[in-house]
Amino acid sequence: MAAGGGVRAALSTETPSWAVRIRGADGEIAGAGILLSPDRVLTCAHVVDRAAERITAEFVGAAGHTVPAVPARVDACVPQTLDADRDPSGDVALLRLEQPRPAGDAVRLHRLSAPGREVRMYGFPYDHNGGIWFRATVVGGRGRDGQVQLAPTSPGELASPGCSGAGVADSRTGEVIGMVLSATRDRHGNLFSFMSPAETIIRHLPQVHRWTAGRTAVDDRLKSTEGDASAELLDEPFAQRLAAWLRDDGQQVKISVVRRGDGPRAATLRRAITLADRELRTGVSVDRASLDPPETVPSAGGHDLAVDAAGLTAAEIAERIAERMGLWQHPAGSALDRIRAADVTLTLVVVGVDEAVDPPALLELLDVLRAGGSRLLLVFRTAGACHRQACRTLVTEPLRARRARLVERLREVTGPLARALYERRAVVVPDGIRPLDGDLVAAHAALADLTRAPGDPGTGPDLARYERLAERVAARLTRAIGRLDRLHDRREELRGRLRSYHVLHQHAIQGEEDPAVDALYLRAHELLQAGPCDVRAAEAAVDAYTQRVDRHDGKRQNQGGGSSS
Repeated sequence: MAAGGGVRAALSTETPSWAVRIRGADGEIAGAGILLSPDRVLTCAHVVDRAAERITAEFVGAAGHTVPAVPARVDACVPQTLDADRDPSGDVALLRLEQPRPAGDAVRLHRLSAPGREVRMYGFPYDHNGGIWFRATVVGGRGRDGQVQLAPTSPGELASPGCSGAGVADSRTGEVIGMVLSATRDRHGNLFSFMSPAETIIRHLPQVHRWTAGRTAVDDRLKSTEGDASAELLDEPFAQRLAAWLRDDGQQVKISVVRRGDGPRAATLRRAITLADRELRTGVSVDRASLDPPETVPSAGGHDLAVDAAGLTAAEIAERIAERMGLWQHPAGSALDRIRAADVTLTLVVVGVDEAVDPPALLELLDVLRAGGSRLLLVFRTAGACHRQACRTLVTEPLRARRARLVERLREVTGPLARALYERRAVVVPDGIRPLDGDLVAAHAALADLTRAPGDPGTGPDLARYERLAERVAARLTRAIGRLDRLHDRREELRGRLRSYHVLHQHAIQGEEDPAVDALYLRAHELLQAGPCDVRAAEAAVDAYTQRVDRHDGKRQNQGGGSSS
């Protein structure tokens, strides 16, 4: 396996040679690690703490039938810290091996965009001391440190003790993109796994840069400079809007103008891009930002890539994006074709869109990304024709189409779905089903608001809020309709059961009358014929009738059998 990747092992079922099992002084497994070079192992700080004074690195994926065990010592360590909000940070450590391992067994970390990626990790939980693969999906960021939440593919694949420090490999490319930090249980019993991406690890341990592949997420010309720290260069309203978008305010595409020569606005943009990058958000930049209003400070991981488009072709920018998405192993074709065919998204910042070599071609690329679900922050140098075209094709027209789809969805909710609910409620009593009248009133109000909204989508209602409302009400209506249908099916079962018992009983009594049994039958029959039918009450009445018939007819059979003997 090449030191530059580890693709083969990460995409197969074999034990990766870079996977390290770490034991402490007591001989117990303290956690996992990643072999980054012949003599360096990356792991979590709390794994080192648990291992105490004596640390042993074991290489379970080594060639041969033995597991080499190599003593190690701490080379660098950044313990986990919690801020006033108990937001965690750090928890990374680097070990130095006393004897080097083969260079081919090591793996590089790789910078890749994280959203929605399917990943695999190799850890050593209880009952699996030899190691085992876990699968998960990247859900999103956690807190301000740039850590990332992982959702296990199945409940049994939640990272557990023995997995801390394990390498997290991207399932698409096989590249190791981060390290498992921990799994936690909250007060409600919910279980979560977390990882530290390569960029966050580098921020805490800059020396890990030597063993990391992939270009940094921010172009050099977009990084903050020492001069940007001046308070006079902070455009506070602009900083607030940028921070809100980088925290995902619901806007998919945001377009701004930062003119050449506008020092405060340009510095504010560079500051936001730098603070939102996992690798660049250093202690110095965070300390500087902490002096500013909190609503101007984005969290680390707010974007996946920031590109300065000035002087670049659309093809060059597409290659940069495809690389960040990990599409170099995608089927052959142009970068634009690879991006269009992939199901990968990212949060992208492009500065100087109108200064690209071919702005219309770049807008075509950006529209492909928008249609695929990526979020875009686009900065223009002038409010000229290219800016107007971008506003029209990337914001106005998509918003109108989005609003039209939402209107149709709400019409479906307030029309066919609502009618289906009322039709079923007329047949059976909605026993145990929460009333949905309030939800439907909210859906009607949203529909009225949307249909009377002004022509400019940007000044209309909050589409994201109404979309959530529409899907929430639709889901509740669908569940209620399903439960009512099951009640209807149960009523039909009870009708059939009542009819069959009645026929059998009439045959058994041969024309004799039994007022008590007949009364029970009439009660069950009336309940089943009523509209709406109270299925629970009807079920109890049918049970009472059938039980009485069973006792009555059984007694007659016993009596008949006794007289003939």
